[in-house]
Amino acid sequence: MKKILLVNGPNLNMLGVRDPALYGTDTLAAIEAEVVAHGAARGVQVDCFQSNHEGALIDRLHQAHGRYDGIVYNPGAHTHYSYALHDAVECIDVPVVEIHLTDIDAREEFRRRSVIAPACVAQVKGLGKAGYLRALDILLDGPAPEEAARAGRGAGGVGTDCEEGR
Repeated sequence: MKKILLVNGPNLNMLGVRDPALYGTDTLAAIEAEVVAHGAARGVQVDCFQSNHEGALIDRLHQAHGRYDGIVYNPGAHTHYSYALHDAVECIDVPVVEIHLTDIDAREEFRRRSVIAPACVAQVKGLGKAGYLRALDILLDGPAPEEAARAGRGAGGVGTDCEEGR
């Protein structure tokens, strides 16, 4: 059975409370349950992880190396500045799809750039919670051209700039 890791970054634990007009009223637990159910319907095991701490996210991504067939990752605010998370995604042999509830290209100027997307096989944005399901489907079926347009690794790409064991 294929295994997918769902990773959510800072402040996503506050979904349902934080600006519902922008992010919706669903909690992270509800979204995770939908993704797990969608995965099960497709014959895939989905494990979930959320942290507000960059180091914990890096550690979890590193632990996924060789253990998961794909990662659905919403990096939250880390999207725009965390080269450490970019490098963590790039150095594992696991395809990653970056997901955003909102269309980051239509938001404030500082939110329009993702430093993590170039290390990913695809990016999904602006579909709300349905974007998580789409990201899972991309890992199983491959991205549409527009979803892969901002990604730098291409489907099945593997980064090579990390030493084994890091």
